[in-house]
Amino acid sequence: MPAYSLRRVAGLALPALVVLAAEPLYVLVDTAVVGHLGSLPLAALAIGGTVMSAAAWLGTVMAYGTTGRSARRFGAGDRAAAVAEGVQASWLAFGVGLALAAVAQVAAGPLARTLAGDDAEVAGAAAEWLRIAALGAPGLLLAAAGNGWMRGVQDARRPLYYVLGANVLSAVLCPILVYPVGLGLPGSAVANVVAQSVAGVLFARALVVERVALRPRPAVIGQQLVLGRDLLIRGSAFQACFLSATAVAARFGTAAVAAHQITVQLWFFCALALDAVAIAAQSLVGAALGAGQDGEARDLGRRIAVIGGVSGAGFAVVIGAGAGVVPGWFSPDPAVHEQALVAWPWFVALLPLAGVVYALDGVLIGAGDARYLRNATIVAALGGFLPMIWLAYAFDIGLGGIWAGLALFIVARLVTLLLRMRSGAWAVVGAVR
Repeated sequence: MPAYSLRRVAGLALPALVVLAAEPLYVLVDTAVVGHLGSLPLAALAIGGTVMSAAAWLGTVMAYGTTGRSARRFGAGDRAAAVAEGVQASWLAFGVGLALAAVAQVAAGPLARTLAGDDAEVAGAAAEWLRIAALGAPGLLLAAAGNGWMRGVQDARRPLYYVLGANVLSAVLCPILVYPVGLGLPGSAVANVVAQSVAGVLFARALVVERVALRPRPAVIGQQLVLGRDLLIRGSAFQACFLSATAVAARFGTAAVAAHQITVQLWFFCALALDAVAIAAQSLVGAALGAGQDGEARDLGRRIAVIGGVSGAGFAVVIGAGAGVVPGWFSPDPAVHEQALVAWPWFVALLPLAGVVYALDGVLIGAGDARYLRNATIVAALGGFLPMIWLAYAFDIGLGGIWAGLALFIVARLVTLLLRMRSGAWAVVGAVR
């Protein structure tokens, strides 16, 4: 069976879908639990959760870079070298996670105040949540590195068990800690830390049982940093956009930022679920190019684009049908519902386009074409998303202006990705790009 068959794509994408959906699904559960404490705790979770999402995106970037390197070596027939990439990525992830946890203890207050604007009560609650939640950063990033190398060697089963098990445990703990135990908002942060730490331990154990050398190799870590630099810059552009969007939403009032938390977390849920196809593309494209099969890689790219668009359209149908019901799952406040419905038409219309964008991102990441992705993302962010959302603030347009900015961002990225795919310059063969 050819490596690019739809059956092979599905065999990698479906387990990845569960893994990707587990974390945002837990965040949605967390949002629903905290939302019934009131609008203020939900607004605080929006602020703290947005900051922690930066760590999650950093983990995603690290996983993607590791997948590409591991997949090329796996495609070239050297599984041991593919796993060794995971060892070094895990050392890097753990070190970065410890640094993030430490920095958050000092920076949580200033960050929360910056994002919350003049609302000192929301800022204080957000800072308290963030200081606790940041303790899970080492486990979060270890799990991301583990997902990366396992995808590279096309092992989809173990990540499924590890991530799903840890998040189910945390989803059970969250309402217990928030309500019967009486911790309130901080209880959701503790549940986050439990899930992320358990997942990190499980992925570290997976490396131990591979019986490969576990010592850190600074030279390889340095190579990973150089190769991942462009993906990190690209990820920073994403974070600048979404942090700015939350800051602007907070300045439209508590109901607006609470509604923004609901809609943006649903967006992240759909985006990460759509990324399941992109992850299959990363693994298969990297392996095909590592084996010298550039024709298969190009064919896979075309198939992935179609699958991504169809998947995005499916999500759009579901989200559109839930417009009158879904916001009520997360908050009983009618003002929050009204604000959420402002963003909803944008949300639905963008999903099919986003499906294609995320799929093609996966193709180019698997090919190691990170520099082009970096440049395209920066252009879309600086030329579309950021100017539009700050214009929305200046002219008091509201959440509709924020989502118009996201629309410009998605369309610009779609155009640049299609141009790159048509050129064929991304399909470079070899075990290492």
